[in-house]
Amino acid sequence: MIRTGLRLWTLATALTLVACASAPLHYYTLIPPAGDIGESAAAASGPSMPFELLAVSVPPQVDQPQLVVREGGQGVALLDGERWIAPLGDEVRGAMSADLSRELHAQDVSSLPGNDKPLLRIKLDVRRFDSQPGSYALIEASWSLRVMHGEHENGIACSSRINKTVGPGYDALVQGHQRALAELAGQIAVAARSLGNGQAAVCPVP
Repeated sequence: MIRTGLRLWTLATALTLVACASAPLHYYTLIPPAGDIGESAAAASGPSMPFELLAVSVPPQVDQPQLVVREGGQGVALLDGERWIAPLGDEVRGAMSADLSRELHAQDVSSLPGNDKPLLRIKLDVRRFDSQPGSYALIEASWSLRVMHGEHENGIACSSRINKTVGPGYDALVQGHQRALAELAGQIAVAARSLGNGQAAVCPVP
């Protein structure tokens, strides 16, 4: 009986390990496909000013390799099988860099040596990054712009709250966050174009 029980326990353990090993991992990115990074009509008619997007901060609660989703009113779940391809802060920054390049018709020069030309410096802090599959993808962020040109600076500080309805499934959830970030980039670009034209910038209406 002891040997039989040991064999059954060994078999059950082996089956469990095989099941765990075979569970597929799905990886997601917030960076839009290259085909979606086109030139917007607004960007084509506005000034082209290189920009520097600083490192993006995200809430520690969601700064995990796994997707963190809400369950009910108070619960959250870390989805071991659904993961970001890179740290979430890097994912948000990469997506925003691509979206801003499209909106501003300009290059992100964060990793390039500086020069004496006017530069738009962008700082973004994500305060909330909420995800509820089949319901919504929500982003709340504070952001600031500074036009750097010699000793002269002109800037603005604002906040945004964007909530996108999403369908069922994790693909739809990630796409919802992509749309939210694209809208946020659009709001930042409106203020940036005003500053680039030497006009007073206005924060987006909540």
